[in-house]
Amino acid sequence: MFIKRRIYDDVWDYLKVDEIALITGPRQTGKTTMLFHMYSKLKKEGKRCYFFSLEDPTLLAKLDEHPDNLINIIEGIDKEKKYIFIDEIQYLKNPSNFLKFNYDKYKGKIKLIVTGSSAFYIDKKFKDSLAGRKRIFFLNVFSFEEFLLAKKLKIKDLKLSDKKELMNEYITYGGYPRVILSEDNEEKKIILHDIAYAYTKRDIDDAGIQKDEIFYKLFVLLSDQIGKTININELANTLNVSKTIINNFLYIMRKSFHIYLVSPYFRNLRKELTKMNKIYFNDFGLRNVFLNNFDKLEHRDDKGEILENMIYKKLLETTDEININYWSTIDKNEVDFVVGNKIAYESKFKVSKITPKNYIKFKETYPKINLKYIYYDKDIERDNDDYINFFDL
Repeated sequence: MFIKRRIYDDVWDYLKVDEIALITGPRQTGKTTMLFHMYSKLKKEGKRCYFFSLEDPTLLAKLDEHPDNLINIIEGIDKEKKYIFIDEIQYLKNPSNFLKFNYDKYKGKIKLIVTGSSAFYIDKKFKDSLAGRKRIFFLNVFSFEEFLLAKKLKIKDLKLSDKKELMNEYITYGGYPRVILSEDNEEKKIILHDIAYAYTKRDIDDAGIQKDEIFYKLFVLLSDQIGKTININELANTLNVSKTIINNFLYIMRKSFHIYLVSPYFRNLRKELTKMNKIYFNDFGLRNVFLNNFDKLEHRDDKGEILENMIYKKLLETTDEININYWSTIDKNEVDFVVGNKIAYESKFKVSKITPKNYIKFKETYPKINLKYIYYDKDIERDNDDYINFFDL
């Protein structure tokens, strides 16, 4: 079953230009499905199209031998433009050289649309930036809005109670396509376990990690720390490894799109002193596997932290700002998110837990930054524009 994703139209429109389209994102989020759907659609329109998977070792060896072997495989160049879809481009020894060679030599004659399962490879294997030759598209796990579309629902048509019921499912099992398409909760857990261990193992193997059991143990520790600052020294001591190993594992987790690390916002180093990052998970279902907790949101002790995680993901989807930080001072004044230099958000699960006087310090320090309060449950009335329900964010 093909479900149209948010980025689909942007990628489809980009087929009209010569530059390379590089689709990246976590494993198992539907990159191959979307690539093959576009290939099939172009074929039906009568275009000259080719689809290759670099999980085929024979094909991989051929293209590694010389980038021009691609043109031999598609039987040369002629007057008609050819569309070449390549899945898992990161498996090439030098993907940037391959793409640059074919783009520069055959610009206007071929169109390259490729996928890569991890930004880890873009950093490590793409020795040339391909500046001016490519555009990167990010295909993530389903957002809540995409999750609703998969169920043939639109958020604007739902009552708040329905939104919360559906959010409960999304928070419990996450946004991986196979999970969403399954109608059985036990099967969802089996699929998530498979993603957590079988597909994460491929990240481990491809990154050359030797201590895979430590990698998984770190995942378990981090799953219990969302919305909190992580201390590299403590993690290293707990797992009895070096800080270098912890930092390397965090880098791989982040570049494989499993976690987000959020850095602090500061102007005054002496008063706003912390260099530690906060952590959030990309997929709630994957986090629940490592946490071994599939309870509903209202029954969880960590629902406030989950709300923070939900807000962070929402901000990534909806804001054009590059910088999303958190604010914290030595004397424990805190604000969850500062977006650019314009707006900040503090979140509490219940409206009654929001105490505006606790944020006077932030307002005094940054009077030009507009502070808003985000809540999930409106247990008391607060008729004020500064209060925003999560679903209205």
